Amino acid sequence: MWCRLIAGIGLTCPVDIGTLYAICFFFQAEDCIRGAQESRGLGDVYKRQPVLREPTIIGDFMPAEQQIELPSVAYSEEALNWLNDNAFMPFLNEIKAEKEEEIKRVEKHVELSLKEIIGKADQEIGKLEEEVKLGIAGAEGRLVIAENHQANMIARREKRRKELQQQKSLTLQGVERITSIVVLPHPEAQSDTIKNLKPNLETEAIAMKVVMKYEESQGRKVFDVHEKNLGYDITSLDISSGELRLIEVKGIGAETGTIILTPNERRVAEDRPDCFWLYVVTNCNTEPKLQPPILNPAQYNWNEVKKVQHYTISITQLIEDTGNGARI
Repeated sequence: MWCRLIAGIGLTCPVDIGTLYAICFFFQAEDCIRGAQESRGLGDVYKRQPVLREPTIIGDFMPAEQQIELPSVAYSEEALNWLNDNAFMPFLNEIKAEKEEEIKRVEKHVELSLKEIIGKADQEIGKLEEEVKLGIAGAEGRLVIAENHQANMIARREKRRKELQQQKSLTLQGVERITSIVVLPHPEAQSDTIKNLKPNLETEAIAMKVVMKYEESQGRKVFDVHEKNLGYDITSLDISSGELRLIEVKGIGAETGTIILTPNERRVAEDRPDCFWLYVVTNCNTEPKLQPPILNPAQYNWNEVKKVQHYTISITQLIEDTGNGARI
C-alpha cells in the first residue's frame, strides 16, 4: 500500500510495506582502516521482522498534509542486533574481502621487490668480503655501508609485513543512528487511484527480462540495479564507445495504458538528460513487446499528480510525442 511517513515533519512515501505501521532506522558506520565509508542500506521493522532497504528510498518522500498522534510502534527499540548480523557484519566482511585482495597484491609486490634488493645486497657483501681479504683499499668501508643497507632493507620488509598484517584487522567504528521515521498507511490507501499505483511484480519482472535481453543483444554490458532505488532500474554500458545508459523500465500488461514516474525517477531523468532512457514493454500478459527506447523522457508532457506525488503519461501519447523516431 502507499504510505504516509512521519519524521519531524510529515512525509509521504510510495512504499509497499504490507502492514499498518512500521518504523525505519537510518544508520551509517565506518571501518577503522579505510576511513569514512557509509554502510549501504537501512533497517526497518517489517511485520516485526526487519528488512534492508537502500537509503535512497527517501528520494520518493513528500510532505504530508497534517500531523498525527504517533502510534506505539514509534517508540520501538532499535533493531541493532539484527542490523549488526544482517547489515553491518556483511558490510564489514565485504570490505575485508576487498581489502584482503588488495593486500595480497601489495604483499606480492613487496616480497618480490625487496627480495630482489636484498639478494643484490647479499651479492655485493660477498664481493666486498673478498676484496677485504685481498686487502683492497676502501673495501672495509664499502662493506660496512653494504651491510647497513642490507639490514635496512630487511627491517623495511619486516615493517611492511607487520603493517599489511594490521590492515587485515578491520572493525566497524562510529556506528550511528542518523534518524528514525514512522511509516503509516496513506489516508486514502483504499481508493482506486492509489490502489492502481501498486506495482505488479510479475509484470515488472517480465519487462526487466525483455530489456536486459535486448541490451545484451546490442553488445552492451548490463547491470540490474532496480533494488537500489537509484531512480532507474538498469545501467547499460557500451564497452567500445563508452556510452552509458541509465534505463528506467516500465511494464504494461495490456497493449497500451498509462505509466508513472516517481519523484525520484523524475529528478534523475531531469538531472541526466544525456543518458537517462525510458524503456516501455507492453503486452507483458501475452507477448511482450519492447517499444522504441526513449532518451530524456522528462522533456515530454507528464501529468503531475499531487495526491500521492508521481507523474503519468499514456504510452500512446509518449509514442506520438517522440514521433517514433527514438534512437536505438
